[in-house]
Amino acid sequence: MSSFFKAILLALSAAIALAACSSINIPNPFSSGTKELSGAPVNATEYICEGNKHFYVRILNNGSDAWLIYPDHEVNLVKSAGNGNLYTSGAISLDLRGDSTTLNDGEKIANAACKPQVKK
Repeated sequence: MSSFFKAILLALSAAIALAACSSINIPNPFSSGTKELSGAPVNATEYICEGNKHFYVRILNNGSDAWLIYPDHEVNLVKSAGNGNLYTSGAISLDLRGDSTTLNDGEKIANAACKPQVKK
């Protein structure tokens, strides 16, 4: 077989392979799109605040961490040494005080009077 036919066969094979790859949907882990959770996360407590805003919290590591679960991402908060109810991470603070729990996430989110929901 001549080198001309080999080159054409190679180009044709590459074109078919590239066309097949374009029909495959490969998820991008760095995508900026948001995915909303389909239900309550396992082993997490839902808090409902003023204005019907809500978030979930999962306590981990014997109470030393609080996993704050938003609809589109999660944040680990560490228990503050001076206040047993306060968990923080940078500008985010979560003060767990039963029916008067507060969540402040910098300037974006300030939720007050958040109440834990009893699982049924």
